[in-house]
Amino acid sequence: MSKLIDISPLVQEGIAVWPGDVPYTREVALDMKQGANLTLSSFTSTVHVGAHADAPNHYTPEGMDIASRDLGYYYGPCQVVHVDLPRGERVLPEHLPGPVEAPRLLIRTGSFPDPNAFNTDFNSLSPELIEHVHAAGGVLVGIDTPSVDPFQSKALETHNALLRCDMANLEGIVLDHVAPGLYTLIALPLRLAHADASPVRAALIAP
Repeated sequence: MSKLIDISPLVQEGIAVWPGDVPYTREVALDMKQGANLTLSSFTSTVHVGAHADAPNHYTPEGMDIASRDLGYYYGPCQVVHVDLPRGERVLPEHLPGPVEAPRLLIRTGSFPDPNAFNTDFNSLSPELIEHVHAAGGVLVGIDTPSVDPFQSKALETHNALLRCDMANLEGIVLDHVAPGLYTLIALPLRLAHADASPVRAALIAP
């Protein structure tokens, strides 16, 4: 039987978001513990909270929204790899431990260890890596940090490489408990009209 491996952080009050972005809060309108016949609640947050998929309109004015993205990017064979780099460095093709073996590549850096404590010196991906994965048939890359670009980047070189290569990304996934290897990825974004990203419940199916 297949085993589902959750690679999403727990979305809760206090989860780290990009500095200046909207934090996650939950408001309870009706509460059974207070005598109501059911519980109803709402939440407010950035669409980039936790594990999430960016839409092209996040990094180009003419890009499509997340509701228009083909779901095929976010479901199918994937490969998990571990890289070990000094904090703050971009992952280059030569840092990969071997060849790209699946159309979706998830990279564990270990450089953003606590989803509830934002650190700015996380690792990111290089445009060269995106082009390398694309040349190998890749359609998606994911990383265990808040962004595929460095914290200080304004040019968003790697996001724009994704645009040129027509690839998707996942950010904020958790891979500390996942061994390198081949899996099936499920990380479907919500159909949010006009949104520049969507949270996902990302999971891997292990053989």
